Amino acid sequence: VQLVESGGGLVQPGGSLKLSCAASGFTFSTSDMKWHRQAPGKERELVARISIFGGRTNYADSVKGRFTISRDNTKNTVYLQMNSLKPEDTAVYYCNAQGVISNDNYWGQGTQVTVSS
Repeated sequence: VQLVESGGGLVQPGGSLKLSCAASGFTFSTSDMKWHRQAPGKERELVARISIFGGRTNYADSVKGRFTISRDNTKNTVYLQMNSLKPEDTAVYYCNAQGVISNDNYWGQGTQVTVSS
């Protein structure tokens, strides 16, 4: 099983980044997909989640209207488009798969996002 995040980096406040998470080794199409983040000294928090066919999405209040989660089941990939980034969005972002049928739970290694001028 692999979840490989990419797309992180350094961006100025107000900028945008798009994270990708490529999945393999499990049934992606029957897994709810989530993005979490963990800032230094803080607990890991759920940022966004998307249902198996993409028909339902949920966001943390802190990112509503700025972040968009999406998925492509033909590519086994989930995305997080992040706009209007703020310094407080600085964190390691983790991809997470939760099986709807199997209840398996998988995590990626994380990708660093730094918002700074």
